Amino acid sequence: MITLPKPKPDVLARRDAVHEGLRAIMQDRGVITDATKLKPYETDGLSAYRQMPLAVVLPETTEQVAAVLRFCHQNGVRVVPRGAGTSLAGGALPLEDAVVIGMMRMNQIVEVNYRDRYAVVQAGVTNLGITKAVEADGFFYAPDPSSQLACMIGGNIGMNSGGAHCLKYGVTANNVLGIKLVTIEGEILELGGTHLDTAGYDWLGIVVGSEGQLGIATEITVRILRAPEGTRAMLAAFDGNEVAGACVDAIIASGIIPVALEFMDRPAIHACEAFAHAGYPLDAEAMLIIEVEGSVAEQDWLLGQIKEICARFNPISLKVSQSAEESAAIWKGRKGAFGAVGRISPDYLCMDGTIPTSTLPLVLRRIGEMSVQYGLQVANIFHAGDGNLHPLIMFDANDPTSMHKAEAFGADVLRLCVEVGGCLTGEHGVGVEKRDLMSVQFTEIELEAQRRVKSAFDPEWLLNTAKVFPLQAGTASAGPDALPHAA
Repeated sequence: MITLPKPKPDVLARRDAVHEGLRAIMQDRGVITDATKLKPYETDGLSAYRQMPLAVVLPETTEQVAAVLRFCHQNGVRVVPRGAGTSLAGGALPLEDAVVIGMMRMNQIVEVNYRDRYAVVQAGVTNLGITKAVEADGFFYAPDPSSQLACMIGGNIGMNSGGAHCLKYGVTANNVLGIKLVTIEGEILELGGTHLDTAGYDWLGIVVGSEGQLGIATEITVRILRAPEGTRAMLAAFDGNEVAGACVDAIIASGIIPVALEFMDRPAIHACEAFAHAGYPLDAEAMLIIEVEGSVAEQDWLLGQIKEICARFNPISLKVSQSAEESAAIWKGRKGAFGAVGRISPDYLCMDGTIPTSTLPLVLRRIGEMSVQYGLQVANIFHAGDGNLHPLIMFDANDPTSMHKAEAFGADVLRLCVEVGGCLTGEHGVGVEKRDLMSVQFTEIELEAQRRVKSAFDPEWLLNTAKVFPLQAGTASAGPDALPHAA
C-alpha cells in the first residue's frame, strides 16, 4: 500500500496566510482554495490514490511561477507540479500541505522555426498540439504517448514520455533542445537552446525525466521533423503471446527498425475492437501492429522483409492496410486501448517496465503465470519494439483484497523486468507507484548519488515530495529531515 507523508502541522496552521499570500501574488486570479473546486485536483491517472491539496495555483507566465515558488520556499510550503493530470504513476498526486501548480493556462506556441526545425512552446501545450500547429507545413513532433490528445509537454518533460513512434524517433529526451526552468528559490534558468548541443554539463539530461523534483519547466524548445512521404501499417496475428514476442525479437534483431511495433494480447484485442471496430483478428491470442514509412517503394520493401520474418512464426493472419482510413482505424484502436480496457474492468493498474526484447517470450509467459497466481486478469498492450511493457492489471478498487493483489502483482512484474536486465520504468516515471521499488534496481550508493542531485536543486525537499525516492523505513514523512542523506 502506498504511503503518503504526514502533513506539516505548522503549514496547515498557516493555511489562511498561505492562501492570502498566493492571492496577493496572483492578484486574486487563478488561486483555488474552495474544497469543492479543489476536488478535480485530488488525484491523477493513478486514480486509486487521492489526497486534497492545500491550494491550487494556475499561473499564466514564467514570472508568476517564479513568484509562487519563491513564496513557497520562503514559507516552507511543499509544491506539486501538474500538467493535465494524466500521470499513471501518481506523479501529480498532491499532498495535504502542498500547493499544486497547474500549468494548463500556459498553453501558447511561442515560436516556430522551420528553417532550423524547432518550436518553442509553453509547458501547458498538449503533446498533439505541437504537431497540429506545424502539420499544415509538413512537419510533426515525434514523441506520441497514448494520452497525447490531453497530456502536456511539461508533464512529458517530467516523465520523459515516449509513445508508439519512439522506436524510430526516440523519447522526449531525444527531442528536446532547450528548457526554461524555474527553481524552488524562484530563479529562472535557461538550459540548452535552439541549437543541437551545448557546452558544459548535460543539464537537459538531468532535468528531462526528473519528475518535477528539480524545478518547474515553463517553456520548452523541441525538435520538429519533416513528415514522411507516407506510412502504412500492418497487422500480424499469432496463436500465442510467446510466439508473438519471439517474432518481435526477430524483427529487431534483423536490423529493420519500423516506425512502430506494438503488441496486444487477446483481452486487449477484444476490448479495442469493440471500441474502434478496426478489423482486429478476434481469433488471435496475440497481435502486432507494425508501421513503416517512406516512399511507396521503401514501404513495399520494408513490408516485404517484415512479412518474411513473420512467416517464420506461423502467423494465423497478415493484413496490410490499403488506405489512410484503414491505418487510422488501426491506430484508433491502439491509441484508445487504455480507455477501451476501462470499459471491461472497473479499475486497472497500468505497469511500465522495460526489458531487452530478447526476453519478451520469457516475460510474457511469467506474466501469464502471475495472472493465474493472483487470480487477476491482465491485458498486455505495449511498445514491443523497444521492450516497454504496459500490462494492464484489472482489479476492483472498492475491494481492498483485490487492490492489494493488484499492487503485489504489479510489483512482481517490475521485479521481473529488473531481473531479466531491464528497468522499472520506460515512460511513465517512478512517481509514488514505483517509489518503494527503487531499491530493487539501485543500490543505496546509487540512490544516495541521486539524492544529492535532488538536494543541490531543492535543499529543503519541497518539490514533489514523497515521489521517486523510498521513504525512510518506519516513517510516513519525507524531506531532508526524514529521507536519509537528503540534506
